[in-house]
Amino acid sequence: MAHADLIFAGGAYGGRVFRSDASRGRGDAVAVRDGRIVAVGVDAAGLIGPSTEVIDLDGRLLVPGFQDAHVHPLWGGLDMLRCDLSELATEEQYLARIRAYVAEHPHDEWLLGGGWQMSAFPGGTPTAAALDRAVADRPAFLPNRDGHGAWVNSKALELAGITRDTPDPEDGRIERDAEGHPTGTLHEGAMGLVNRLLPPESPARLREALAVGQRYLHSFGITAWQDAIVGTSYGDAGDPLPAYLAAAAAGELTGRVVGSLWWDRARGLEQIDDLVAKRDAGRVGRFAATSVKIMQDGVAENFTASMLEPYCDGHGHLTDNSGISFVEPELLKEAAARLDALGFTLHFHAIGDRAVRECLDAVEAALRRNGPRGNPHHISHIQVVHPDDVPRFRRLGVTANMQMLWATLEPQMVDLTLPFLGEPRAGWQYPFGDLLRSGAALAAGSDWSVSTPDPLAAIHTAVNRRSAPSQWEGDYPPFLPEQAIDLGTALQAYTAGSARVNSLPETGTIGVGMLADLALLDRDPFDGPPEEIGNTRVLGTWVEGERVYAAE
Repeated sequence: MAHADLIFAGGAYGGRVFRSDASRGRGDAVAVRDGRIVAVGVDAAGLIGPSTEVIDLDGRLLVPGFQDAHVHPLWGGLDMLRCDLSELATEEQYLARIRAYVAEHPHDEWLLGGGWQMSAFPGGTPTAAALDRAVADRPAFLPNRDGHGAWVNSKALELAGITRDTPDPEDGRIERDAEGHPTGTLHEGAMGLVNRLLPPESPARLREALAVGQRYLHSFGITAWQDAIVGTSYGDAGDPLPAYLAAAAAGELTGRVVGSLWWDRARGLEQIDDLVAKRDAGRVGRFAATSVKIMQDGVAENFTASMLEPYCDGHGHLTDNSGISFVEPELLKEAAARLDALGFTLHFHAIGDRAVRECLDAVEAALRRNGPRGNPHHISHIQVVHPDDVPRFRRLGVTANMQMLWATLEPQMVDLTLPFLGEPRAGWQYPFGDLLRSGAALAAGSDWSVSTPDPLAAIHTAVNRRSAPSQWEGDYPPFLPEQAIDLGTALQAYTAGSARVNSLPETGTIGVGMLADLALLDRDPFDGPPEEIGNTRVLGTWVEGERVYAAE
């Protein structure tokens, strides 16, 4: 038998391997040849030859490569190249970074960047007056971490012609003072009033941003992902699709990528032909645009997440605002049925309980018309889920795409979410445990650059319902601890579960014949207390047996 190219083994050729098929062998070795796993267990030892590379597993854990089922790596990479605020936490820190960036880039026409967190500002809404203190000589446009709002300065408001007489767009809101004057925060569709003026990024710049984002994902053990918006210049960053196609054609795409084509909520069913054409042209190398992203609502912090009941005013009284459903529910049902019949995977964004229900209703309409077709439809974020809708995920075959990192108490949750949801709705958030117990299929993603793409930080939160040590500061109690899931389930969601929604059946598990997409952890988190899961780090990442990341 031919020798292996690569073997992962521990003492006496035994190691620790998480296979992601409900087993975690402790006496395992894994052998790789020509990009595939050719042996697991004691049989692997006999494949060592003079040119075989042997990686020590002693005390460490080998896992299938993580797969991020909802992420924006090109935009995350672009943030890293711009004025990146994501590692900071206060208004003064943001302004200091902005001043330094402006001084370093005196000839830039605009100040672009972002990554600020809403909890740094009263009410989650920064002001143009504050931003003017750091940059007044040029317009500034800085989206927040979740991409659902932007901080702009007075120059940007002036250029866009935004005044007290400017009406709010149907899909957004201009933050205003008591006299109606714009204050410097633009929510949802109102961002378009400014970002339509931004200078376009060059194709070379977007390709550079993709390379930066890809390297960053590999550093966390991520070998495949679903880019949650391609085919449109959403926000201020440009369309990732051409960059992916160019990188894939040139052999520069080291990860496996599913592109989720954007459903334009300003259009109707006529756009389906365009989506089919983009899918047909969007299969190059390791990239395939086989999914459609439908953003059904906004976010709870700016009251645009779509709710079955109105938001509270912070004092327990109901308001007249229940958020925004971006796609009319009957149109959503018809679109889902047609896209399902054409073989697309439906990838929904749903934060509020009404949005979740509308997305489930749409899949139910598709199943009623088409019958089960095996398309791995999934709903991302699932922040607030009405208890009546939890069992529908399993019944309809819809995967719950969890952003595990968000299921914790931190300033944004405590100050900008809980008071405005009220009870019992505040207790329906991120119901991972209930979904698991109901038999729902689970997948996982980060939504980076909204939050870190580190799967182990997210898994820490899913198990502990508290933030990982690398994340939020503050001594908060576990958040709805009855909704915690176990470590094995969380790992499985981030590997085999996401491989399922990414339609990558030869990945996600460690077994003979599978592609050798693997990640090596610096410890076995099953051996330590749950409170230390988030301290685990990635030592190396391999795609088809080729190392794409090595820790220093």
